[in-house]
Amino acid sequence: MKWFGRIALALIAVIGLLLAVGMLLPSGFKVQRSVEMAATPDRIYPLIADPREWKRWSVWNRRDPAMTMQYSGAPSGAGARWVWKSASEGNGEMEFTTAVANERVDYALTFPDMGMRSSGQLRLETAGAGTRVTWTNEGDMGASPVNRYFGLFMDRLVGPDFEGGLKNLKVLVEG
Repeated sequence: MKWFGRIALALIAVIGLLLAVGMLLPSGFKVQRSVEMAATPDRIYPLIADPREWKRWSVWNRRDPAMTMQYSGAPSGAGARWVWKSASEGNGEMEFTTAVANERVDYALTFPDMGMRSSGQLRLETAGAGTRVTWTNEGDMGASPVNRYFGLFMDRLVGPDFEGGLKNLKVLVEG
């Protein structure tokens, strides 16, 4: 029985160490990807400023065609909002907070089931004869050490989805 006590004590020490290290991790995260497209900003902007257009290029919609979406607010630009429910992609809400035609769309993103909020932007910048589209999302994982560990992997988890979405958008505007 003495060995059981030692194992339990060692396990408690390891959990305590992991929690202490988790508290020292940064709480913020940032994911950013860019791609150049052979298209003008006025060709790209309507596809990013209208939430109904996202299903044409977003990887999340392609992975779950059964995703249900409800739109509200403005039809596009600032105030456009949508809520989705998906068994595989999770439930979420997005609202465009700022929109500058042919330049950028800023958004607030919420995943209520996970208690997570973040903000992001899709920015259009002239790049040679085309446009560089940069997609950014950043947020704060809060004080929870478990969430802070999760924050370490946000770039690896979400980055490929941004890359896939931007690739789909590129094909759509260049095609």
